Amino acid sequence: MTVIGSDRVKRGMAQMQKNGVIMDVINAEQARIAEAAGAVAVMALERVPSDIRAAGGVARMADPTIVEEVMKAVSIPVMAKCRIGHIVEARILEAMAVDYIDESEVLTPADDKFHINKREFTVPFVCGARDLGEALRRIAEGASMIRTKGEPGTGNIIEAVKHIRTMRAQIRKVTAMSEDELVAESKAMGAPYELLLDIHQTGELPVVNFAAGGVATPADAALMMELGSDGVFVGSGIFKSENPEKFARAVVEATMNFQDYDLLVRLSKDLGTPMKGIELSTLANNERMAERGW
Repeated sequence: MTVIGSDRVKRGMAQMQKNGVIMDVINAEQARIAEAAGAVAVMALERVPSDIRAAGGVARMADPTIVEEVMKAVSIPVMAKCRIGHIVEARILEAMAVDYIDESEVLTPADDKFHINKREFTVPFVCGARDLGEALRRIAEGASMIRTKGEPGTGNIIEAVKHIRTMRAQIRKVTAMSEDELVAESKAMGAPYELLLDIHQTGELPVVNFAAGGVATPADAALMMELGSDGVFVGSGIFKSENPEKFARAVVEATMNFQDYDLLVRLSKDLGTPMKGIELSTLANNERMAERGW
């Protein structure tokens, strides 16, 4: 018998998005463009990360009206963000029957000590991570999908690359350890022993791991897949470009065919002006979203 809301069901739902692209959208029109381009899901937001950073102040869950409009506009899964630790925003999104909740560092954290206990929810959760220890802490809380914490809204891929390389290297290290070394590694990493043992035995995270933050071109998306991501989140890059429809299709095809370099040549041509992007050294520490969470 299938148990609704079990880890197996929620992780299985997330597995269905594998090798696909999930796009940030702020209205029904953008959601339709994303679906037509082949996105496997959309993230309904009030503002994309670059606009959230530019506006400053406290960023909260989107107005439910926007989320409802997006849900009515598309047939693919719809995700929505709540603040880190904001149990009530998550309950509101669950009551609206969104398909996934992203407990996101893009919004201003609501709790400086605790993330949401995601096991108490029926809806699957997505969470960001910079390394294996952070990913396993979120999975222990019930996250069904992990994404890299690239620096969102910058169009700059360097942080996403750093995080996926860090995580893959740590997985290789754990896989090569003997079992009697895992307890000490668990303590050093701040990660549950049982999850570390699972990685030692399988060589993989127990949930899918998508790339996110800074993906701005088809080549960026292909790079993250080449480095071992299971799929790609695309934020401001598409709808800040000159031709969002063409850009969106190109990113989807590049993600699905990331080692077909002849195709990548064709996909990268004549896309118009991409998102301008931000050099990370120009950002103050309090402007960096990827540093939020623990």
